[in-house]
This record gives sequence, structure tokens and C-alpha cells, in this order.
Amino acid sequence: MLTYPLKNISIAEATQLQFKIVDKITREFHGSEFLTRGDLGVTRRWNKPSTTKKVEQVIASIFDAEACLLVRGAGSGAIRFGLHAMLKPCDKVLVHNAPVYTTTAISLEMLNITTIEADYNDSSSIKETIEENPDIQGAIIQYTRQKLDDSYDMSECVKAIKGIGNIPILTDDNYAVMKVKNIGVQCGADLSCFSSFKILGPEGIGVIVGSKRYIDKLEQESYSGGMQVQGYEALDVLRGFVYAPVALALQSQVNEECVKRLCDGEIKGIKDAFLANAQSKVLLVEFEEEIADKVLEEAETLGAAPYPVGAESKYELIPMFYRVSGTVRKAAPDIEHRMIRINAMRAGADTVMRILKEAVERVREQCSYIN
Repeated sequence: MLTYPLKNISIAEATQLQFKIVDKITREFHGSEFLTRGDLGVTRRWNKPSTTKKVEQVIASIFDAEACLLVRGAGSGAIRFGLHAMLKPCDKVLVHNAPVYTTTAISLEMLNITTIEADYNDSSSIKETIEENPDIQGAIIQYTRQKLDDSYDMSECVKAIKGIGNIPILTDDNYAVMKVKNIGVQCGADLSCFSSFKILGPEGIGVIVGSKRYIDKLEQESYSGGMQVQGYEALDVLRGFVYAPVALALQSQVNEECVKRLCDGEIKGIKDAFLANAQSKVLLVEFEEEIADKVLEEAETLGAAPYPVGAESKYELIPMFYRVSGTVRKAAPDIEHRMIRINAMRAGADTVMRILKEAVERVREQCSYIN
């Protein structure tokens, strides 16, 4: 199967990104300030903890953006707030002609926003769709793949949309941030939204980066104390930022090694293996027989995580062996019982291959016994 996974930054590039993040921290914080758990409450100047404001300024500078806002509700909450800032109820928004991520679809329904589909893999389709629908008020681009055969480039998509009119663009950067060289706003989008939990940060905190115009609106509306991200939470977001790039680059390297070894025939009974962004960049393994469910059961007994926590969160150290994503199942329902996804997390290739090999061998022995 031909897929077009996103190009991850190298370990060397990830190391430089870590250094950049720490440098930005030193430019914003005094040393003693960073060696605390931050402040609480709605300070008179910012109506939020001063620590949170400083962290937001650091994050904005990391991504060369005008502003940043930390919000509650993780990545889904960030996208929901971002859509609210950009659009009005009943507006039309451009989306890719693929299954929309579930919580994004719910946000669109909540805001009563109509979707207009175009093929993001084809810039001419984007142009024609916008020209045929001049009342489109915004666009959403999911950075990672919605279909296994998606091949669109974020920069080219943004360029194609902006080339037709001044349409505001929101990008869903979940599973891409800290892995790719440039996130959505660095490619020309207006807002980038993602979860801190997916980059080793705390649960429930979303990040919005981009246009000051939209972020100022959200800050003015989110004035109550209970909506503020507290200082200690903001610092935890930043600590995740520091450690995520290198950890994710190592993870990508391990996944690539596993693909090569599987394609070289190291484990019998496997039809195909390849990398895909579904949604996180993972190893997809297709078996010759419909044994996916049984392999997952055996892998769990051999030490693999049977489900995600935050899909690459700080809690996920052992490799994850899991069913293919809901988006992929919708796009290709016939492969559900033949394919699994594996995310190495912090494990090495030898660990991943050992668990997979033993799980497959156990299932094949069981099938032989039954037959």
C-alpha cells in the first residue's frame, strides 16, 4: 500500500529545536522564576497568572507567531475555541474530502457551521471549490493524514487557499507539532491548534498559536478565573515542549527501522508494513490472514499497551499495539481485521519486533491447534 507519511525532523534537528526552546525560556524568565511552580489566579495586569502569560509568550516566539493562548479542553478544546474565534454560526468552512476527526465534527455541529469539501491533494480542486463557493468564510486543514493515501503538503494547501482570497485558515497540528519542521502558522495559516498532552505535557491543556486578532478576542471572552490555565500547569506545558522533540525523533527512527525489518521478512505471516500518519505517525502492519484482533490480545500479555492514554503522552513509555484509527476504519473498513497499528513510544526496535513476533507465533499456533 502506498502512503505519504509526514517527514519528521531528524534527531540533530530535534536537538537544535530543544536548544531553541530553552533559549526562548531564558529570554522570558528569570532563573529563580523558572525554579518555582508558578503563580495562581487572575492577576490585575493580565487577568491570568503571570507565569501563564510568560509561557504563552515563550510558545509564541518558538513558532514565530504573534500570540499564544493556553486553553482548557486539550486539542479538541483548542480547535473549538479557534473555530469560534474565526467563524460565526452558519458560516461555511472548507475541509478536505475525507472523514473529519470526530471531535472536530462535533465542534462544527455545535457552531452550526456548514462544511464544503475539496480534495486537498489537488490544488486545482481547492481553487475550483472556493471559486464555486464564494461565501466560504474559513478553512480547516488537519496536518496529519485523514486517509491513508493523502499526500497533501501543508505549505502548498495554505498557499492554494490564500491564493484565491483572504480566507482565514485553522490548522489541526495534533500529532505533527514537534515532529515536523514547520507547523501550520509557520506555513502561513492564521491559527494552529494542538494538545499539550500529546507532547509530554499535562492533561487537558490545549494550545492555540497564531494571529493576535483572534487570540485577543478569545482572551477577552475567557475572563473568568475558572477558565484560566494556572501557572504550574503552564510550566508543565513548557517542560513537555523541551523534552518532546528528541523523544519523538527517536520514536520516528525506531518506527522506520521496524518497517525495514518487517519488509525484509523478519517475521512470517505479514503481508505488508509501512508508515502512515493515522493520526500519529505509526507503523501499520497488515497480516496475510484476519488475525489482527488475536494478535492484539497476545501483544498485551507480552507487555504492549493495548490502548492509548493521550496518544504519545508522558505516561506512554511501553510500545502500543492497537487497532487502526477510526478515521482509517471509515475510509477503508475492509482492512480492520487484517491490520494493526504500532507506536514504539519510548521502546527500541528490538522490543517492538520481539513482542510482534511472539504474538503472531502464538496466534498461528492457536489456529493450527483449532484446525
